[in-house]
Amino acid sequence: MHWEEQPKVFDQVQEAFVRIDFLKDRVGVEVAFSHESFIGIDLLKFQILSYSYLNKIDLGVYIVVTRDFRKKLIEKYKQKWIGSTTFEKVCKYLPHFRSAIQVPIFVIGIED
Repeated sequence: MHWEEQPKVFDQVQEAFVRIDFLKDRVGVEVAFSHESFIGIDLLKFQILSYSYLNKIDLGVYIVVTRDFRKKLIEKYKQKWIGSTTFEKVCKYLPHFRSAIQVPIFVIGIED
């Protein structure tokens, strides 16, 4: 079975922010290079996909850059990534979602 790209979180909704990046073998993957304000939305996508009638995943994988790698990318490409999602921010916020999210989430920080 191949990775399904950009599957909808809700069958009837079309907006991009209610999609997850990849889905395969009951694993949902979200790759985030977005603003930190999307952390909560991204994390709740995993819960929605694991819960109730959807029952599509048993594990979420959240892939983001580390703070140090983001700094290197800013310096190298002169991009304004201030406020973007980082591994450290996700690890800081994730415990606050403990009561809302029952599916395990594996957080991966990309480094140089």
